[in-house]
Amino acid sequence: MTIFDETVDFVVVGSGAASFGSALTMQAQGKSVVILEKSELVGGTTARSGGVMWIPDNGFLKRDGIPDSFEQASTYLNALCEPITDAPASTAERRQRFLQQAPRMLDFLMQQGIELERASYWPDYYDELPGAVQAGRSVMAKPFDIKQLGIWKERLRPGFLPLPAKLEEALILYNVKRSWKSRKALLNIAGRWLWAKLSGKQYVSAGAALQGRVLQALVTAGVDIRPSSPVQELIIENGRLMGVQTLNHGQPWRIATRLGVMVGAGGFAHNQAMRDQYQPGAQCRWSSASPEDTGEMLQEMMRLGAAVAQMDETVGNQCVIPPDSQAGEIQQPAQSITAKPHAILVDQSGVRYMNEGGSYMAYCKAMYARHRTVPAVPSWAVFDSQYMRKYMLAGTMPGKKKPQTWYDSGFLKQADSLHELAKLMAVDAEALEATVKRFNGFVDNNHDADFQRGERAYDRWLGDFLQQPNETLGRIEQGPFYAVAVYPGDVSTFGGVLTDDYARVLREDGSVIEGLYAAGVSSASMMGRVYPGAGASIGPAYTWGYVAALHAAGVSLDPD
Repeated sequence: MTIFDETVDFVVVGSGAASFGSALTMQAQGKSVVILEKSELVGGTTARSGGVMWIPDNGFLKRDGIPDSFEQASTYLNALCEPITDAPASTAERRQRFLQQAPRMLDFLMQQGIELERASYWPDYYDELPGAVQAGRSVMAKPFDIKQLGIWKERLRPGFLPLPAKLEEALILYNVKRSWKSRKALLNIAGRWLWAKLSGKQYVSAGAALQGRVLQALVTAGVDIRPSSPVQELIIENGRLMGVQTLNHGQPWRIATRLGVMVGAGGFAHNQAMRDQYQPGAQCRWSSASPEDTGEMLQEMMRLGAAVAQMDETVGNQCVIPPDSQAGEIQQPAQSITAKPHAILVDQSGVRYMNEGGSYMAYCKAMYARHRTVPAVPSWAVFDSQYMRKYMLAGTMPGKKKPQTWYDSGFLKQADSLHELAKLMAVDAEALEATVKRFNGFVDNNHDADFQRGERAYDRWLGDFLQQPNETLGRIEQGPFYAVAVYPGDVSTFGGVLTDDYARVLREDGSVIEGLYAAGVSSASMMGRVYPGAGASIGPAYTWGYVAALHAAGVSLDPD
């Protein structure tokens, strides 16, 4: 019989969305909770992300008079997920549980003082399907003054937007020289920045704002958060999880649990051996997940007999890799390149092969699928001088002036003609010229006959709201011409242990490992192999963490 050093009601492993949500929920039930985070920083990959949550039938939609319901969202998810038969985590029961509990989880967060708001327009990614909401179901945190965290300010993992900018505002700043809408967004940001300076505040946005706000609620509620405390072992006796072994000041420390353990410790984005096993060809170098996302807790749960599913999936995030970028950094996204007018994506033969708009998960899956028959990893984003004048590239503002190292290293290729550009790309010049000519014809007809780019509202949202008649279609015709390599990156893996509709971890035979819960990307996604809208990882992560805590605490999850 194991001798434990302390006993608590609930142990939470990791500090991302699922973990923070689960810990806050359990603490609200009057139970003792400890969060064990192996890193010195808390917030997980969520803090580095956009921090968007996809929450169907949420109260903001009702407030704003936008139709949505459990039935409508169910129609949409079923249309996406049911045709896919090799995604065992995407069951009707789990989808139903998510749709029931996600709005309740959102209400719970706001009851704890978490200030959230709806994205005013962020279309579902498959808005042509029945049940989709064109305005979108995405929710995010308001900008947050991290000085409110006190000593925990230095413990919050930094995000990518350390400004008092709403994410929607930041996404249109590229048009600041051409649009009053963008200028107004810049003025709003500048006004908040000036107020912050005068009042001694330090604002962050996106994922850091979401995790910062929840961290503040956790600290206020008295949750015991322990950075630099990796879990080394899950301790099982008589078929039930009894506790964990962690480190306390570098020494082994065993914590018993009365109600269970919830694992929300991320996936295996930075474990190349696991990548090679489950995702051949994928590279850790392309991932924007936190460097600590190395899969130990997945391996530990598998040691206990946990079933895994969908381990070949990622939350794709196509990216470009400038010469000064480092492994483990947030990579520069490429969706903002190839979905804009005057740009396309081609494989290494110079041929276009996908709709460059749409879901980033579908985009990266298409790259890997193409690569099985034609070299396409990396592929090439090809664009002209019109693009360079109007749009951002790899984090730089519009304009032809770019770092000289980009040209010297070959990261950014430039040529006066498509023929010369093809030589620099080592692709067939005639094929590239024919591809661009065909695309330009589609632009002239306002119809992409090959891949229907621009027919979805989401495609057009990714484009340029000033470009008419189609926000995402623009001719590639003005030299010099440019190209950058695009990789099938990700923000996390999307497979993991198999769980039921209470977030309990299952064995291969379908039985429950009593006392063990998992959520976030430590579990296989109930979305299966699709990504229905912005925040379809973080929204479910918070929801399943909430579900796990309520179930462990003995609270009924049945509908009213």
